[in-house]
Amino acid sequence: MKAALRHGQASAKHAPIEVVADYGDLCGEGPLWDDQQQILHWTDIDGKKVYRFLWHEGRHELLHDGFQVNGWCMQQRGGFVVTNANGIWLWAPHSKPVLLASEADGKDCVLNDCIADPQGRVYSGSYHYNPAGAALPSFLFRIDTDGSVHVADEGIQFSNGLAFSADCSTLYFSDTVARCIYAYDWHRETGKLTNRRAFVRLPREEGFPDGLTVDAEGFLWCAQWFGACITRYDPDGKRERRVTLPASQTSSLAFGGPDLDVIFVTSASKSNMLAEAPPGYDPDRVFVGGPLYRVISNVRGKKEHRSRVHLSARSTPE
Repeated sequence: MKAALRHGQASAKHAPIEVVADYGDLCGEGPLWDDQQQILHWTDIDGKKVYRFLWHEGRHELLHDGFQVNGWCMQQRGGFVVTNANGIWLWAPHSKPVLLASEADGKDCVLNDCIADPQGRVYSGSYHYNPAGAALPSFLFRIDTDGSVHVADEGIQFSNGLAFSADCSTLYFSDTVARCIYAYDWHRETGKLTNRRAFVRLPREEGFPDGLTVDAEGFLWCAQWFGACITRYDPDGKRERRVTLPASQTSSLAFGGPDLDVIFVTSASKSNMLAEAPPGYDPDRVFVGGPLYRVISNVRGKKEHRSRVHLSARSTPE
């Protein structure tokens, strides 16, 4: 199917916005740019579909149907590490997924977004949500290259996007229900995370933080669910710009294109987490979402790290 590109809404910075693909994704997520193949992958979590956009051919297609991908990392030797509601998997399209772990340290791996660090480890957080009141606690996990899984932090409400700073000294992490983007000191040798602090807090009227990415200048970008925008923050947490999009449920974003100067933004057509919506929000009076967008940017992104996780006797589920 040929990619049909059409113009969207102008932004605060007047960046051109186009629709790359519109499959009506229930929960479009996980945009992941393969700089070697010049392909963007993305997923519909609720629809259990995986898509790709082939840059040089200018077309997009359904790649796989029937496997839930909440978060994923490209493996250095091919395929992906996938995180979803049932655990952590090693997977390549058209192959059977291999379960790496469904729990760690006695905690269920009900996992959302994930990211690889420069050493090939992977981080992912769990999500438990109860709109009527208190939910089960969520955790941030670290998946080492030998496939072993460890709790990296606790006191999380609902895990979402992750991103490393340009110099990799800091890991950013969004907690949706807390409406907070945290920052951690990342330790290269051990993979440990320390010194958690609030980097950005969003007021309820602006929605909540979802997917994250960092550009080559070290600025953090965030997709704001219910906010109909992506936002750029400087290294001190000050908002530098806000780019408005047509969809209220903007979910995640990634830099791509040959020069890494295009921002791909996913969105979701199924209204979700309405109990956390801004006051007066009415999904029947806005365009909720579903398309994959691209924004032409005047800044460049950086390449994502690739994971080096393998299945070992130590990590094989019983």
